[in-house]
This record gives sequence, C-alpha cells and structure tokens, in this order.
Amino acid sequence: MRRRRHEYERHLITDLEPKSPLAEAFRVLRTNIQFAAVDRPIRSLLITSAGPAEGKSTTLANLGVARAQSGARVIVLDADLRRPTQHKLFNLSRGAGVSSVVLGRARVEEALQETGIPGLRLLSSGPIPPNPSELLASQAFSSLLKELKEKTDYLLIDSPPVMAVADASIVAGQVDGVLLVIQLGMVARPMAVRAKEQLLAAKANLLGMVLTNAGMDRDYSYYY
Repeated sequence: MRRRRHEYERHLITDLEPKSPLAEAFRVLRTNIQFAAVDRPIRSLLITSAGPAEGKSTTLANLGVARAQSGARVIVLDADLRRPTQHKLFNLSRGAGVSSVVLGRARVEEALQETGIPGLRLLSSGPIPPNPSELLASQAFSSLLKELKEKTDYLLIDSPPVMAVADASIVAGQVDGVLLVIQLGMVARPMAVRAKEQLLAAKANLLGMVLTNAGMDRDYSYYY
C-alpha cells in the first residue's frame, strides 16, 4: 500500500479526510470549474500562482483527487520544471517524467505513475532540465499535451508562478482553462493584477482565481 512522506501527508486532505470541510471546498471548486464553461467543457486545466508558496500545487493535487473521486480519469502533469512538488505530494518517484518524454528518453506510458488513488495518475517533472522554458515551448511538449489529453478525461497541469518565469504563460494558451491561485495577505493587489494581465496576454482562458489562506483552522495550514 502506498505510504506518503509525513511532511506532505496532511496536504492531500481530499484523500485523507474526504468528509472534512476542506475536502468539501475542493469538491465545490471542482463543480464551479465544470459550470464555468458549459458550452466548452474544461478537460485540460493549468493551475498557477502570482508568486511562490501560495498553495497552487496543493490546490492542484487536491482538485485532482476530488475529480478522480467523481469517477473521472485524471492525469496530473507536473510542468514545474524548476521546483517540482507533485511527486512529493503523492510520494512517488521524480525519475522519468515530462523532461524524459519530451527529450525522447522515455515513452508516456513508461513515465505515467499510478498514485494509489483510483483513476488518478501522475506524470512527474522528470529530471530538471537546464532550459525549462525552451523545453515547454517545444513542439515535443505540445505533442505530449495532445497525447495526454487523448488518454484521460481531465488533465491538470502544475506550473511555476506567473511573475517568476515565462513557463506558465507558454503553456497557458495550449489548455482549455487556467486558474490563478492567490494567497490572502501575501500578494499585493498590483502583483495579482499583473499576473492576470500576463496570462490574458498569453491568450489564456482565465476561469478565475482560487483564494487560499482565507480562514484558519487549528489542524491545517490552509483553508480554501
């Protein structure tokens, strides 16, 4: 049976405590995304943030679990090729992943990992490349996205913060929708606005924002 690293275990609340208010908040987010584009179903979704440490990766992982719990086939793609986190959240290997597939060193089916959650698979970042932006802008990465979309009902993509590097903007125009995660009290309004404008300039279909740290609970760091 899969065991998670202790330091990350509490973050996958939708799996560990599916009846908790926190897990319910992610199910509400799942539903809101579905209603955000009735005429054009959201099957591929990029989640990013304005700056670092705002909870984007945790948000993405829990949304992936909530989507899988509804019966969908889900692939979590870690396109944060600078500070990848998804493999830690699911206690899996970073081994072969995005960079491996794009560079032709592994096939998609070889790199996809079962998370232990029915219906949910992970494609980790793989080894961190020296040129993440160039790799994400390549035709090989676009082909990878296309292949993954054909293999699943729902593709969730993690990326670095918008204001830090160009990576999120590069990928944003290739997916059905984008969510911007903002942590309350951490990011100044002008920075959040600039992040939004940068995504729109990249022709992203910005569905909205997820506000983290909006309330506190004795047992958890984040309340979504």
